[in-house]
Amino acid sequence: MELVTVFTAFNSAEAQLIRSRLEAADIHVFVAGELAALSIDGYALAVGGIRVQVPATDAAAALELIRDGGTGE
Repeated sequence: MELVTVFTAFNSAEAQLIRSRLEAADIHVFVAGELAALSIDGYALAVGGIRVQVPATDAAAALELIRDGGTGE
């Protein structure tokens, strides 16, 4: 299964908010780099952020949900 990064966050809370929105829409989500970012100060900034990833087949739907902010508009 190919994973696609649909959102990049620089703090864990923002990444988890996006993860929650996507999971509520029954999209499988993987958050990459979060544990290291929590363990090492400045890690998220140094590596370009915490990546929220979904299967490639769900990428378009995930991006739409992120863009509309979960409002369904």
